[in-house]
Amino acid sequence: MDDLPSRIEHTVLGPTTTWGAVTTVLDEAEEYGMRACIPPCYLERATAYAPDVPVTTVIGFPHGHHATEAKCTGAERAHADGAAELDMVANLGWLRSGDREAVRTDIAEVVAAAPVPVKVIVEAPLLEESELRAVCEAARAAGADFVKTATGFSEGGATVADVSVMSEYLPVKASGGVG
Repeated sequence: MDDLPSRIEHTVLGPTTTWGAVTTVLDEAEEYGMRACIPPCYLERATAYAPDVPVTTVIGFPHGHHATEAKCTGAERAHADGAAELDMVANLGWLRSGDREAVRTDIAEVVAAAPVPVKVIVEAPLLEESELRAVCEAARAAGADFVKTATGFSEGGATVADVSVMSEYLPVKASGGVG
């Protein structure tokens, strides 16, 4: 797996993330051939600072409750600022409320807003299997490129069984711990 480093996203997304922390992640990502995932407020500076590092940013992070229009505006801005990929958080409140079509539409509109790969973060540790299947199906139907296990901000991590279920729908990015 000579390409293993390029599959790793070196990530810094905490609420007190500084520009110094971002440059450290970018420097390490460049040194080891990894990708980086950073807050959107630093994206434009980051892509100028490390133009050879593929940088992902987050949309609707960390809970997915942003209005769809706000997510789309964020996706458009992220693309303009040089994002190589987007990690958007699915609206699990809508999922739990039974409005699966709203979940699919939310994802589809973000996918349409920026011509870069979109990973949909599903917070697998919080979901029952039927909910996990529903949100993964919504992501697939909406045109997302990947599903991602978690933000890393919830209790616990995804299970191997969660990853197995998710892989039935789309390629999986494991994040936030798998046990």
